[in-house]
Amino acid sequence: MNETKIRQLGKVGVLFGGRSAEREVSIMSGSGVLAALKSRGVDAHAFDPAERSLAELAAEKFDLVFIALHGRYGEDGSLQGVLEQLGVPYTGSGVMASSIAMDKIFTKKIWQHHQLPTPNYVVLTPETELRLVPDELGLPLIVKPPHEGSTIGITKVNGYSDMQEAYALAAQFDDEVLAEEFIQGRELTVAVLGAGAQAYALPVIEIVAPEGNYDYQNKYFTDDTKYLCPAPIDAELTAKIQKMCVEAYRAINCEGWARADVLLRASDNQPFLIEINTSPGMTSHSLVPMAARAAGMSYEDVCMEILQTARLKIKPDSKKESN
Repeated sequence: MNETKIRQLGKVGVLFGGRSAEREVSIMSGSGVLAALKSRGVDAHAFDPAERSLAELAAEKFDLVFIALHGRYGEDGSLQGVLEQLGVPYTGSGVMASSIAMDKIFTKKIWQHHQLPTPNYVVLTPETELRLVPDELGLPLIVKPPHEGSTIGITKVNGYSDMQEAYALAAQFDDEVLAEEFIQGRELTVAVLGAGAQAYALPVIEIVAPEGNYDYQNKYFTDDTKYLCPAPIDAELTAKIQKMCVEAYRAINCEGWARADVLLRASDNQPFLIEINTSPGMTSHSLVPMAARAAGMSYEDVCMEILQTARLKIKPDSKKESN
């Protein structure tokens, strides 16, 4: 990208931090993105919505915004709606796609409608007979809050007696709780860039965590987890998984970038979609930059490619504008 095009980007805000449970990770992601954009000559500025008001965001008069927020109030469509109101183009998915992807239950319903494979599940509420859930999903099973990311509030339930404690933990984060069939197998992730017919998948990554426990600590703060990129699976299966992830991305109408998490069942190599993140991590341990490197793109390259997709997703009402 030449200097003229970089200048035409104007004043760019990098939004990170925020008020979600993933604030710490978002600060690491946003700091990396900010440094990358500045290294390419972009007039980039940090903005933390947890420390500054929406009025200050409007007053900054950003020409574009790179969203490096994770979780609620940044990845769930709420901030995207604010930016649409302010008329500030932004990276990533729009209001609807962001809010859908943040809701793992709604996401699974859409994938099922499109006949995309995802584990069986039960939605848990305070009225649910928890002791009956393992009979429906089998053991072990997974219990998690459907509106959180980064493995926050997740429990692997191995017995009937574990259900109450697992539900109580997840319920600290959500009114509804998701119980999901446990898929024994390999953990994979696939980053997708672009939009619509131009969306494409980056190389598949396999995650090998200590004792199979890819928790918050092993995800962001240790070097014990191994990442195999490209994943050591044959070309035909790789293409199948990449195609499935692009279809999952399009089904929710994602754009810009996202990362789909997949479990590959050991018994028959059947892949299952677990969730999709519309504002994935961009830390030193994060998987989108790793996949991009395997495709020949530097961290700075992928940041610039994402930035160039920034736009408003809701078309203005021409009738109202003409009045």
